[in-house]
Amino acid sequence: MNKRKQGTATRATRRRHPARDTPAPQTGSESGGGRFAVHAECTIADASSLKTSLTKLLDEPGVVTLDIGAVRRIDTAGLQVIATFVRERESHGRQVQWRGSAPAMSAAAQLLGLGALLKLPTAGAPVESA
Repeated sequence: MNKRKQGTATRATRRRHPARDTPAPQTGSESGGGRFAVHAECTIADASSLKTSLTKLLDEPGVVTLDIGAVRRIDTAGLQVIATFVRERESHGRQVQWRGSAPAMSAAAQLLGLGALLKLPTAGAPVESA
């Protein structure tokens, strides 16, 4: 006979409880004044949230600064969202500036052929993207 401790549930019988479920991690946060901090994890799971946040900054009249200093992991989807944001801003004559550096992001951009578009910094100093 199979004895189970009271209060435990098998994998098949577990139900998700909305109040206890943790929200999806955010991939960035607006710092105000056209500044956006990209979080450490920037993956496909977070691409929709990242796109929504960056879309709010597309029409920002001044320079938008993307702080990438915290980025430790980025995949193709995350990089595509950021590259699209940069390309859209530049197509309307608006600038994007980088703050910090992220070796993982630089490596991924080079691998995917996005290095020239993004013009990512290699050091900690802010770099302006045309």
